[in-house]
Amino acid sequence: MAAVRDLKATEMAASGGDGAIELGKRHLIQPWPYAGSVGAEARALIGEGDGIYITDNTGKRLIDGPAGMWCVNVGHRREELARVMYDQAMALSYNTPWYTMNAPSAELAMRIAGYAPGDLSHVFYTTGGSSAVETALRFMQFYNNVRGRPEKKLILSRGGAYHGSTYLSASLNGRPRDRDWMDGADELVIKLSSPDPFRRSQGMSLAAFTDFLVDQFRDTVARVGADRIGAFVGEPVQASGGVVIPPDGYLKRIREICRDNDILYVSDEVVTGFGRLGHVFASGDVFGIDPDMITFAKGVTSGYFPLGGVIISERLLQELRRSNHPDAMFGHGLTYTSHPVGCAVALKNLDLLEESVLAHTQEVAPYFQAQLKTLEELPLVGEVRGVGLMGCVECVADRESKDPLQLDKDVGKRIDAHCHELGLLVRPLINMCVMSPPLIITREQIDDMVAILREGISRTMDDLRKEGVWRG
Repeated sequence: MAAVRDLKATEMAASGGDGAIELGKRHLIQPWPYAGSVGAEARALIGEGDGIYITDNTGKRLIDGPAGMWCVNVGHRREELARVMYDQAMALSYNTPWYTMNAPSAELAMRIAGYAPGDLSHVFYTTGGSSAVETALRFMQFYNNVRGRPEKKLILSRGGAYHGSTYLSASLNGRPRDRDWMDGADELVIKLSSPDPFRRSQGMSLAAFTDFLVDQFRDTVARVGADRIGAFVGEPVQASGGVVIPPDGYLKRIREICRDNDILYVSDEVVTGFGRLGHVFASGDVFGIDPDMITFAKGVTSGYFPLGGVIISERLLQELRRSNHPDAMFGHGLTYTSHPVGCAVALKNLDLLEESVLAHTQEVAPYFQAQLKTLEELPLVGEVRGVGLMGCVECVADRESKDPLQLDKDVGKRIDAHCHELGLLVRPLINMCVMSPPLIITREQIDDMVAILREGISRTMDDLRKEGVWRG
């Protein structure tokens, strides 16, 4: 034991800078690792954050282009959130949600319900986005069991979707690399086409593409049977799929089909919620739909504390209360459900959004989109798309064929590496670069961000030409 303690002390002493990187290689399993390096890799070490910036272990200051992971909405180093976290922990650090409750969770539920569309009026808290989607699906199963419809459990999802990493939520994911080596509840999930207008058939109009998507949805319901389909789960904007914005009217038409066939519509707003599109929720305010459930996480605390949840329709709860099975238990909960510290942070975060951040986002978002759009001048760029303060640059080898650079699947990583050197962190997704900066970003900082991205893409084009991978 003494030797173990001495070893730990030595490791702790070396934990700063290069020491932390070495410790990571020796002891830390990173998320989404490859088998060849699992448990033996280190990633870029970040030491500090301030506003829209982060600083790596070399002292390089970087614009935090992804806002952490779509989540640091009000920016790094907000003293207001740190103080609330401390004050709440000193007052009540934890209570069991099984037979007690706390005041911050009740107040937060009321305020969240006030922003939700339709009759979404009740909140079930989770620890993040994956557990929020998992909860929504388990609630659907419970709801149909209580109503005497145990066969109504299938779930509709889409290509390009990302809904989480737990077993059920990950089963919905529509990106091949997410599922290539992982098991899932495939018997419960039906995948539909991605609503990506950029990838529609050549010569197909947007109207025809929308009709195709809606007809596919309607035909699937008719073929499989509405009596077997319990829910449709969809992001208003497919975030990790490459900021895929569905064509106008598509979501409303899908919502109507779900309503007509008693299929629960679950709007996954883990990314789009809490300001990313300039509103607390995008389902109603941006896309004009009133789902049966909304899942949220990430921006609810701006990443300062793990928290997520599901907002559930009053209608669904009333139907359960009127059922013939009043003793049926929704046997689902988490140790950290309704965590008082997380809920207190979320309340203050919502204050910050209401005071100025939402209005600022709405004001700078058009400028952000316009500046990003200028990158389409570069021959490697096939499309720039986005909404609010989320955007994607999709690179292609050939604009005519829209070939997603099959000869070099790491083009996004190449661009990220150049941008890192120049002072910007982006999120690379194979042939795409995704940006979702903190919502407090200014016009001048947007200019800096786009200028670095332009130079990073230009340097990548030079690299690809020199290597003979691309001739653009």
